[in-house]
Amino acid sequence: MHDNYDLEQLMELVQHRQLRRLREILVEMNEVDIAGFLDELEMEQEILVFRLLPKELAAEVFAYLEDTEDQEKLIGALSDKELREVLDELYLDDTVDLIEDMPANLVDRILRNTDASTRSQINQLLNYPKDSAGSIMTTEFVYLHPDSTVEQSFARIRKVGLDKETVYTCYVTKNRVLQGVVTVKRLLLSAYETRIGDIMETNVLSVTTHEDKEDVAQLFSKYDLSALPVVDSDNRLVGIITFDDAMDVMEEEATEDFEKMAAILPSDKPYLKTGVFETWRSRIPWLMLLMLSATFTGIILTSFESALAACVVLTSFIPMLTGTGGNSGSQSSVAVIRALSLGEVEFSDIAAVVWKEIRVAALCGLCLAGANFAKMMLVDRWLMRNPEVTPTVALVVCLTLAATVLCAKIVGCTLPMAAEKIGIDPAVMASPFITTIVDALSLLVYFAIATRILGL
Repeated sequence: MHDNYDLEQLMELVQHRQLRRLREILVEMNEVDIAGFLDELEMEQEILVFRLLPKELAAEVFAYLEDTEDQEKLIGALSDKELREVLDELYLDDTVDLIEDMPANLVDRILRNTDASTRSQINQLLNYPKDSAGSIMTTEFVYLHPDSTVEQSFARIRKVGLDKETVYTCYVTKNRVLQGVVTVKRLLLSAYETRIGDIMETNVLSVTTHEDKEDVAQLFSKYDLSALPVVDSDNRLVGIITFDDAMDVMEEEATEDFEKMAAILPSDKPYLKTGVFETWRSRIPWLMLLMLSATFTGIILTSFESALAACVVLTSFIPMLTGTGGNSGSQSSVAVIRALSLGEVEFSDIAAVVWKEIRVAALCGLCLAGANFAKMMLVDRWLMRNPEVTPTVALVVCLTLAATVLCAKIVGCTLPMAAEKIGIDPAVMASPFITTIVDALSLLVYFAIATRILGL
C-alpha cells in the first residue's frame, strides 16, 4: 500500500466521496496495491473508483484483479467506449487470459470492442491447448532484421516499443524465422553502424507452441530467463513468454499440487472468495473416496479380532504404527513429487529411487524401533507398571514399526512415479491416498508378525 496512506484512510475517502483527493493518491500508487484496494470495496464503490483511474493505469489494475467475478461485473458496468479504452491498453496475453475465464456473452462483448487485427490474434492464441506454451505467450514483442544497423534498430525500438511487453530483449528474424537474440544492453554498448547480425547471440533457447507450459516455466528457473521465444514447427517466431507469465504458471501449478496433495479438487478462486457450497463440492469427493477406502482397515481389524482379544495390549499401539507409516510415506511422496515436478527424476530412475528409499527406510526404521523398544520397556512396563508389555510384545511392535516404515517409503516413492507414467498427476498420489494404503499394509504386517511370534 502507499507509504503515506493505509487502507482505512483510502476507504474513508471513498465513503466521504472525496474523489479528487482519492484520484491524486491512486495515480501515485502501484497498480498491484490499487487492485488489492479495489478487492476490499463493495461492487458499486469498486466501479466508481475504477472509473477514476487514467486509462493506462486502469488497464494494468484490471489485469491484477484477483477475482474473475469482479472483472466480469466491471466489464458489465463499463460502457463500450470505456471497455475499448481498457482493452486497448491491455497486453494481448492478459486479454486472452481474461477471455478464457469469462462467460460467452461477455466474451462476445470483449471481442466486439477490439479491432480486427487484435481479434484475429486473440482467436489464434485461444486455439492453442490450455496447457501449452502457445496459450500463455504474447505476440507483442520487438523483432529486428540481421542486416539493420544499431542506429536503425534503436529507431525501430522507439517507434514500436511502447506497445510491446518487453523491449530489453529483442529478437532477430529473417522472413519470420528466428535467427538470434540481442539485448538493449548490447545495443547500447555497440557502435551505431554495427550490423545486428554481427552482435546477436545465435545460440537461442526457444520452445514450440505446443510444449507444456509447466515445462516452459521450469526453463525460466533453470536458465534464469526474463523472456523466452516461442516458435512453430518451421522455427518461425510466433510469440514470446515473459517472466511474469511463467511465474503465474508456477504459482498456479504449485497451488494445484498442494490442493491435490490435501485431497481437494483444484480451484482458481481465492479462499475467501470461494463459496461454502463450492468449497464443499471440492472436498467431499475425495473425502468420500478415502472414507470408503479406509473401510479396508476396518475389515483387517475385524478379521484379526480373536488375535486382539488374546493380546489386548496390541491394540494400544495401532495408532502409533499407522501414524508413523503414514508420516513416512508422506515424506517420500512429497520428496518424489517435488523431484518429478522439477524434472530431477523420471520413471526410468525408479530403481535408483526405490533403492535410495530402502536404505533411508532401514536407517529410519532402526532408529525408530530402538527408541520405541526403550520407551516401551522404560515407560509402559516400568513406570506405568503394565505387565502385558513384555519384551516379546515390544519386539513385535518394533519389528512391525521397522517393516511399516520400509513399506511406507517404497509405496510413497513408487506410486507418484507410476502415476506420472500412466498420465495421472503425481500429486493425486500424495498424503491422504498413500496414508490409506499404508494403514492397511501396516496392520497386515502387524498381525502377521504378532501371530508368528506370539502364537496368537
